[in-house]
Amino acid sequence: MIPFSPPKIYQEIIDEVVDTLKSGWITTGPKTKQLEKDLSAYCAVPKTLCVNSATFGMEMILRWFDVKEGDEVILPAYTYCSTANVVVHCGAKPVMVDCLDDFSINLEEVKKKVNSRTKAIIPVDIGGYPCDYDAIKKFIKSKEVKDLFKPEGENQTKLGRPLLMTDAAHSLGALYNGLKSGTQADVSVFSFHAVKNLTTGEGGAIAMNFPEPFEHDSIYQSLNIKSLHGQSKDALAKTGKGAWKYDVVEAGYKGNMTDILASLGLVELKRYDSETIPRRKEIFDQYTKAFENEAWAQLPTYKKEDRESSYHLYLLRIKGITEAQRDQIIQEIFDQEVSVNVHYRPLPLLTQYKNMGYKMENYPVAFNNYSREITLPVYYDLTDDQVETVCMAVKNAVKKIIE
Repeated sequence: MIPFSPPKIYQEIIDEVVDTLKSGWITTGPKTKQLEKDLSAYCAVPKTLCVNSATFGMEMILRWFDVKEGDEVILPAYTYCSTANVVVHCGAKPVMVDCLDDFSINLEEVKKKVNSRTKAIIPVDIGGYPCDYDAIKKFIKSKEVKDLFKPEGENQTKLGRPLLMTDAAHSLGALYNGLKSGTQADVSVFSFHAVKNLTTGEGGAIAMNFPEPFEHDSIYQSLNIKSLHGQSKDALAKTGKGAWKYDVVEAGYKGNMTDILASLGLVELKRYDSETIPRRKEIFDQYTKAFENEAWAQLPTYKKEDRESSYHLYLLRIKGITEAQRDQIIQEIFDQEVSVNVHYRPLPLLTQYKNMGYKMENYPVAFNNYSREITLPVYYDLTDDQVETVCMAVKNAVKKIIE
């Protein structure tokens, strides 16, 4: 069986983890702090905080921005549940909008939903392909939106408009106008889950790029405290002579990254642009070449003049089929010993959000994209021969079900 997305693990990573185990620092320590610095340099952002998941990172940012009951946060209906769950956790209302044909958030629908209760907008870089951030930023910084905005608390007053937070779980290394993902929004949150391009097993990072008058060192310190139960010092800060004494300044959370996790990221980030991204692009291009002359194939957009994907997910769509036919095709592919997936079931199809009153018929493009979508395996160790096997399995399955 060709697996869908095994992690990229090799001897140098294993050696780095062993080094961590031998060092005595297995929780948050020097390697986590080094990964934060390396990620800041890689993304060209002022400050980065590593955390235990992208989900925690997004929720902590919303809480830092004082998003609470009575507030609204706009996000696409086509995303993983975590994007909406963090809004619910804060007591706010997820306001869902439809997507475009390329899976990104539909800005025209966003414009219809912004009101005085809107505290944040969360675009999602589905599959690693960046949204149209120039257009989104132009709108969110417009006089119209600023006049609607009703700030509450210090951070909202400083920003003077809704927060722009990118769910960049898929898009580490993606490019927009020649700049790496992380610089396009006020804050971008990456995922290093086991299936991501760069994995630390579990984990994530908050890349900060706030405008003046925000001070990034101060924000980093505030978020670091929130991620460690509200404790005024982390474990590393308490290692100095006589530095044991600490305070708890707020009822914070537990969401720090550990040095064991950071070990994987430190090694892989060094090879990310030279090995990981190029190999994933080769696989994307191989799939595109295999399917571009098939009348039934709708190929994903992953590179334009102003943006380029991180090549995380190859989102193939089959033209003119129903959801049931898509599911049959997937089963036929699995029967040929090839693993595929679907990204994602739109939020209104999920029981949690269906029960909250969201209706799938209000997001027709999202459903149309989802109902015909099959995600093909893409990972560093996938060989060219295996890619050919995947392509043949897909073609055989489609032929069996719809031709």
